[in-house]
Amino acid sequence: MKFTRRETMLMALGATAATMLPGRAMADVDEKVAEFTGGAEIGEGGLTLTAPEIAENGNTVPIEVSAPGAVSIMVLATGNPTPGAAVFNFGPLAGAQSASTRIRLAKTQNVMAVAKMADGSFVQVSQEVKVTIGGCGG
Repeated sequence: MKFTRRETMLMALGATAATMLPGRAMADVDEKVAEFTGGAEIGEGGLTLTAPEIAENGNTVPIEVSAPGAVSIMVLATGNPTPGAAVFNFGPLAGAQSASTRIRLAKTQNVMAVAKMADGSFVQVSQEVKVTIGGCGG
């Protein structure tokens, strides 16, 4: 089988594009949560996520998480090609188990936070943020 130079270039371009596409964003969210929790059950309550209901610009969306008694909090943007947004770890001398940052959202999606509490349990909260201007290339 012979390929022309043009066919070879198109196959190479296609292979490169295929490796760069976000294939399984939702599966990545489940995998990240399972990795963070070790497969433990996740409850609700004791974790607060503050995010705007509508973000005028997806490039900088302010969020704040708070979980008194937490050891670690993971924040995920479930609709982004790379869902992991942040992980905050709190030591024994931390004055408060809260943090704030700005994240980039590609489109309207849920922002999820999962906290590991000091007793080893896990809690989760989620909030939808409507994005009017895309942040990740949109």
